[in-house]
Amino acid sequence: MPTPEFVLKLREKIGHDPLWLIGVTGLVRDGDGRILLGRRSDTGEWALVYGINEPGEQPADTVVREVKEETGVDAVVTDLVSVVSSDREIVYANGDRTMYMDHSFLCELRPGGNADPFVGDEESLNVGWFDLDALPEPLAASTVERLALFRRYLENKAHGDAHALFVTDGRLR
Repeated sequence: MPTPEFVLKLREKIGHDPLWLIGVTGLVRDGDGRILLGRRSDTGEWALVYGINEPGEQPADTVVREVKEETGVDAVVTDLVSVVSSDREIVYANGDRTMYMDHSFLCELRPGGNADPFVGDEESLNVGWFDLDALPEPLAASTVERLALFRRYLENKAHGDAHALFVTDGRLR
């Protein structure tokens, strides 16, 4: 479902006024190090799996749910990579205005789960596994930004510094 029911109910009350939402991003890797991307039906761009946290739902559970709903792939969260507040308002085609606090998670395939992606809902035109050095185009700008965070995190982790990345005072830490 493109817009969660709770957001639609809020929109009935606040119209197009700005709405602060909790978002999640999942970078899912398979055993070969490829990443899971979907081609968005609204923009035609390739993107990581994104979603909106439902009231009372844990962000890590949200990303696992969104990966399953959008791609059919069974994932597990391994790492919280970043918690970042958007610095710009997003205005959707219908006039709705939002800002997000995004939680980005590194995920892997759930042992024994489905690893064969398929288009799971109307949000995607196509889904698939891609090598990090051979990504499809066009990539969504938000995916380019978040991939940079994931790459930095993975580099830090490879050097023994596996802390989540946070932005404070406008600087990534």
